[in-house]
Amino acid sequence: MAKLEWKPGNMLYPLPVVMISVTDKEGQDNIITVAWAGTICTNPPMVSISVRPERYSHRMIEESSEFVINLTTEDLAYATDYCGVRSGKDVDKFQVLNLHKEKATYVKAPMIQESPVNLECRVKNKMELGSHDCYIAEVLAVHVDDKYMDERGKFELSKAKPIVYSHGEYYGIGELLGTFGYSVKKKK
Repeated sequence: MAKLEWKPGNMLYPLPVVMISVTDKEGQDNIITVAWAGTICTNPPMVSISVRPERYSHRMIEESSEFVINLTTEDLAYATDYCGVRSGKDVDKFQVLNLHKEKATYVKAPMIQESPVNLECRVKNKMELGSHDCYIAEVLAVHVDDKYMDERGKFELSKAKPIVYSHGEYYGIGELLGTFGYSVKKKK
């Protein structure tokens, strides 16, 4: 077996695929799908998303300096793809997809009610990197759907059936292989 060398590229897969909800200064809402999103700091809680400047939602983030990250699920796979290939300048994605807006606490952008987790974010920094602008944002609030809480008060995202993105394809997440620290945990 041999390794093939390819040209430099983004092969860090799979990635979380999220729907970003935004609002412009006139109060018009939109949803954009982003696969380039990640956690970058614990305290304060910070995330990053990368958006192409030519995307319709880019202007909205520039105007408001805020957005909501909405986690995606198997049930939201179609909507997730649609929001990544249709422009908000041509169609109201909330209406077409029958997604429901939920008022956020700290930002004007709406949360997507059907999403199991919503992160309200305020932009702290922007880096122009080339094909994409990277927004570094502080997480102001996290909202979780209480139907995924267990009897001990633990949030069980796996029950929501989250999805990931890998090189043009969407996948469900497989079975649990271990928990953090299981490799060094003492056997009973």
